[in-house]
Amino acid sequence: MKLVILESPLSGDIEQNIEYARKCMKDCLMRGESPMASHLLYTQCLDDNIPDERILGIKAGFAWRKAADYTVVYEDRGISEGMKLGIDHANKLHQKIVYRRLGE
Repeated sequence: MKLVILESPLSGDIEQNIEYARKCMKDCLMRGESPMASHLLYTQCLDDNIPDERILGIKAGFAWRKAADYTVVYEDRGISEGMKLGIDHANKLHQKIVYRRLGE
């Protein structure tokens, strides 16, 4: 299995975006990938509305990128500010970025 960082939106309609991210994770798994969706994991224990905790979660997610084979960006629901940070970080590391939509 390829290790991938999954980028999808969380802010905005959080319930809908969590459901969407779960579908994205399943899509990755069905493609033979092992996804890391830090925005789903770390927000279970960190408060995204507290700036220091948000930055901590982002940094923790970025640390995983070094182990990943590539980053997958699911863009059906748009590109959030957090996703832009992840895309910029992947570019900084010269990591491959794959853009996807569900159902393709």
